[in-house]
Amino acid sequence: MRHPPVPAPPRPPARRTAALVAAGLAVCSALLLVLVVIRWAPLLALDGVVSRTVHRWAVREPGVTHAARILTDWVWDPLTLRLVCAATALWLARRRGAWWAVLWPAVTCALAALVQQLLKAAVGRGRPRWPDPVDSAHYAAFPSGHAMTATVVCGLLLWLLYRLGAGRVLWRTAVTVAAVSVVGVGLTRVWLGVHWPSDVLGGWLLGALVVALAVLVHPGPRGGHTAPR
Repeated sequence: MRHPPVPAPPRPPARRTAALVAAGLAVCSALLLVLVVIRWAPLLALDGVVSRTVHRWAVREPGVTHAARILTDWVWDPLTLRLVCAATALWLARRRGAWWAVLWPAVTCALAALVQQLLKAAVGRGRPRWPDPVDSAHYAAFPSGHAMTATVVCGLLLWLLYRLGAGRVLWRTAVTVAAVSVVGVGLTRVWLGVHWPSDVLGGWLLGALVVALAVLVHPGPRGGHTAPR
């Protein structure tokens, strides 16, 4: 009886690379956090200039603003993204028999949400205020929960697809959708005037850091990863 080939064990260089990426993201995230907490004048000035300019555009372009509101509230909303992550992970687990693919992203998303809320409460940064707002949001501003959640969810799903050997077409499509989603949701938050640009940057950095750390400790099968075919 012919047995399927046993994949090779994970290669140490890949894990070292993930560790280096995580370390770099941690340094960048910590630096940005410190600058926000101490209210570094150049950062606040840049946030103000960009936000005021974008807000004028949002007021002048109600059609684009309406589309941004739909995208941020329904398509790239954190709850929607988490549900998509859970459904995709479940589908991959059933298709490939890798049930670790369900628990691992669920735990990571929960921890990311906890970190996000703790940072919001600790930093307590106020959101932009406008005499003519085009949208509203609650709670503190830093980091952007939408940007962080999109980065975590898309990063986890890309890693799952890579780890489980997604086909080339599926892989390229997923990378494109992930990039558009992560960048797009950040832009909508600034466009709608509910976040400063540095809030979005913080969400991206912290989300990427969470993904990098999750990759380092992921409990995947003993076999190594399979590159997209």
